[in-house]
Amino acid sequence: MSSPQPRRKILFLGTDDMAFWLHRLPLARAAKAAGYEVVVASKVSAYGERIRREGYLLLPLPWKRGSFNPARELLMIARIIRLYRSQRPDIVHHVAAKSIIYGSLAARICGVPAVVNALTGLGFVFVSRSWKARLLKPLVRLAFKFTFSTPGSRTVFENPEDRRLFVEQGLLRPERSLVIRGSGVDLERFPPRPEPAGAPVVILACRMLWDKGVGEFVEAARLLAEAGVKARLVLVGKGDPENPASVPESRLAAWAEEGVIEWWGRREDMPQVFAASHIVCLPSYREGLSVTLMEGAASARPLVAADVPGCRDIVRHEETGLLVPPRDGRALAAALRRLIEDAGLRARLGRNARGLAIAEFAEQKAVRRMLLLYEDELGGRPGSSGSRP
Repeated sequence: MSSPQPRRKILFLGTDDMAFWLHRLPLARAAKAAGYEVVVASKVSAYGERIRREGYLLLPLPWKRGSFNPARELLMIARIIRLYRSQRPDIVHHVAAKSIIYGSLAARICGVPAVVNALTGLGFVFVSRSWKARLLKPLVRLAFKFTFSTPGSRTVFENPEDRRLFVEQGLLRPERSLVIRGSGVDLERFPPRPEPAGAPVVILACRMLWDKGVGEFVEAARLLAEAGVKARLVLVGKGDPENPASVPESRLAAWAEEGVIEWWGRREDMPQVFAASHIVCLPSYREGLSVTLMEGAASARPLVAADVPGCRDIVRHEETGLLVPPRDGRALAAALRRLIEDAGLRARLGRNARGLAIAEFAEQKAVRRMLLLYEDELGGRPGSSGSRP
């Protein structure tokens, strides 16, 4: 009688437990159901106990995403190397830029057989026009080029434009990359619901960062109020102190006190937030693939977003929503006013948005493609199907 095959181990490396819980949990559950042992390594804050209750080993790491201290960062890489040596994973799944760069270096040193790098967006260094971003960009590009040459690695992009950019700049070979449309959206959790009564509610739900277009949203709110347009413009989310582009909470509170917008803070009941809205807005400067827009589309809400990668993949102009130029508060106000004043247009775009979410962004599709990628990367090892994603 042959002995049972050992379970393969997958280790998710990310910089915070909230991102894992909100965006990778369905994938982790599916991996566990497929026979993988699942380990999570991240900074642990509010979601640690929930992750442990799912039955996953959770290994705390003291990430500081905004740190540029060389000694601290080298120590962090050393911690990840020790972790990989002790856990001996069959495959590691790195999420977002910092964990991709540090984790890939550790995987190369430790000889991890398979590496999946999930680039969820280009982030502050590529999006910001600040001197700090301009200074760091060449260093990050060099780090990515080294990272993507790691043996046995594949890089997953959330939109084709980001992938094309990295390939054209010579940062990775096209055959070692692919596009998977984010983590998808749970269509049952975000069902279509009738519009609520009262003045139209426009929500911008995201981390409160300047490069999400928060400033342009507030500018649009002022312009609409000055024009006498009756609507409620609402910010949903909190700042991110470790991100240089974070909007200070004092500024958010001041805007709310002034009455130019409402600020609801961070909410965990997002299906109810979308149900209370009439329009979903995201004037971001660039996205990987916007979760907010996918959830808004699933909720059958019309969308207004900047015409940038990661937004225009979901917002099809005049079909599922309206696109406006990035960094343009006046154009944003005009698009919002059009939807605020036209309930029929809102209904048509919202229906189309729900249809698009069903056709292209269902959570099960994204999870299935990622599991096939794992099997492809582990091809030839026990228990692997070798299926192509």
